[in-house]
Amino acid sequence: MRNALKLVAVAVAAVVVAGTATAQSTADDIAKYREMIADGNPAELYEMQGEELWRTLRGPKKATLEKCDLGMGPGVVKGASARMPRYFKDTGMVQDLESRLLTCMETLQGIDPKLVIDGKFNSGERKTMDALVAYVVTHSKGDAIKVDMSNPKMKELYALGERAFYYRAGPMDFSCATCHGEDDKRIRLQDLPNLTTHKGAAAGWGSWPAYRVSNSQFWTMQHRLNDCFRQQRTAEPIYASEVTIALSVYMAAKANGGEVMTPGLKR
Repeated sequence: MRNALKLVAVAVAAVVVAGTATAQSTADDIAKYREMIADGNPAELYEMQGEELWRTLRGPKKATLEKCDLGMGPGVVKGASARMPRYFKDTGMVQDLESRLLTCMETLQGIDPKLVIDGKFNSGERKTMDALVAYVVTHSKGDAIKVDMSNPKMKELYALGERAFYYRAGPMDFSCATCHGEDDKRIRLQDLPNLTTHKGAAAGWGSWPAYRVSNSQFWTMQHRLNDCFRQQRTAEPIYASEVTIALSVYMAAKANGGEVMTPGLKR
């Protein structure tokens, strides 16, 4: 009987090792695939569209976004996203890239933010936002993540983001930390960065927004966060709401000093 149990244990161990090896091999193959197509990231198509939209007369005011101030001065996109989220004096708010673009679209072009906030991903003005985001983030690629945490409102949002990160909700009783609070976790062969560490946060925050090969779509950070809430089986947050910006502040602060790799390329 003991010998039989030993044989079963050995067989199970062999299956586990084989399965782990296969998963690792598949993960390595995915990494190689990403490397192969990195020079031709389809996000470039969104970037080009975003550059055109940046200079296009749009909205009731028939204006462009060329005077949009993303924190580096009117019209400056170089290095802007590497320093966001950030506190903006003109709005008295902490804003991430998407919420700041909403402000510019409203003030400069007269476009109602509700067209984006109440819209659907990959359609309408949200699709316009995707392209604008791709255009802006590309101009920070290779820069260091440099989020200024000195403002009290940034510290306040960081604390809120940390609470939201660990808040468990939904029928699965999941939190962000369930998937992203420990090292060496994976789902569907996708490595999950530990966002509580600098290394993991730099890898996660630094590579989003990204083009997703599996569905041929460009996803902004708002889209990524909304999908995380969906996977928790809980209510998705309102687009550009305080909680999504707070989570971004939390991740960005953890990632400070890391490299901007956007737009990334994901499974």
